Amino acid sequence: MRVGVPKEIKNHEYRVGLTPASVSELVANGHDVFVETKAGCGIDFDDDAYQAVGATILPTAAEVFSTAEMIVKVKEPQPQEIAMLEPHHILYTYLHLAADQPQTEGLMKSGATCIAYETVTSPAGTLPLLKPMSEVAGRMSVQVGAHYLEKEQGGRGVLLGGVPGVAPAKVAILGGGVAGINAAMMATGQRADVTIYDINPDRLAELDLHFGSQIKTAYASKAAIANAIQEAELVIGAVLVPGAAAPKLVRRDQLSTMKRGSVLVDIAIDQGGCFETSKATTHDNPVYEVDGVIHYCVANMPGAVARTSTFALNNATLPHAIQIANKGAVKAMADDPHLANGLNVSGGHVRHKAVADTFDTIDYVPLD
Repeated sequence: MRVGVPKEIKNHEYRVGLTPASVSELVANGHDVFVETKAGCGIDFDDDAYQAVGATILPTAAEVFSTAEMIVKVKEPQPQEIAMLEPHHILYTYLHLAADQPQTEGLMKSGATCIAYETVTSPAGTLPLLKPMSEVAGRMSVQVGAHYLEKEQGGRGVLLGGVPGVAPAKVAILGGGVAGINAAMMATGQRADVTIYDINPDRLAELDLHFGSQIKTAYASKAAIANAIQEAELVIGAVLVPGAAAPKLVRRDQLSTMKRGSVLVDIAIDQGGCFETSKATTHDNPVYEVDGVIHYCVANMPGAVARTSTFALNNATLPHAIQIANKGAVKAMADDPHLANGLNVSGGHVRHKAVADTFDTIDYVPLD
């Protein structure tokens, strides 16, 4: 199969769909890989590194799209990329369609087969291709939250871990999944006062066993969340409904109850965000303020640590990429129902129910 890797064009996105090591694996399986020039330069993978493992360097994204059968990316395709997709293409990347109806409609119009990393499952029911970026985003959420709590950043002027004689900051983590647990690991490492909120009692029990006395756990009732945001200096939204839009856990009118200079970090922003006042931001302009509360809602948080993120992502996505290339998308999905769960769009239709259910005007058409 002809596999193409275009350069990412989203704001400050330096990750790349395939590392040279991943290209080497595909070439060893008999495939041809075409990489847009400078696709990996942002993280020190120059064109020579790709050529050394058998890739062909092409000067433009247009040439990559016109040459390749499978397009491997990191972030969702931008409008100019969607315009280059054709029915014969297989697109393998993050999509997050529930938060983006124009992208969904554009992919439907293209006729391409679009497999989303974030809805591929494992035999255990987890999301193995989303996990590495959730780990990165969870750890980063505490890092950026602590930064924006600093007074010169507009924050409350609070040190996350406090000092002897001064209490640490309170951190409320909404969601005890992969992102939430990684946020908790970082926050407890900085000696913050951490509480994780979740609606799954079994998950709360697991978290309690994992962290012991390092954190507190609480059932995520509306009343509990309302009380949590009043007390916390840092609130991290880490909820996830696979493929669907994130639920809104904090209303606009509740911000007035929060401490001035407190910080909200919305990890769920790729799926529309879990705070009513959330709107996607970029690394160029990452924060904004509403009612004295700082909102950090960067839609590609892991792009800030692009080298770490690229290696972590490739570790998870490469095995499926090889199977798709070896067998073709149809046979690969027929052989692996967990990969088939990653199919979001094909043949002009939405194939993932949670995505279709998000939109009033788009029907769910299951793939036979």
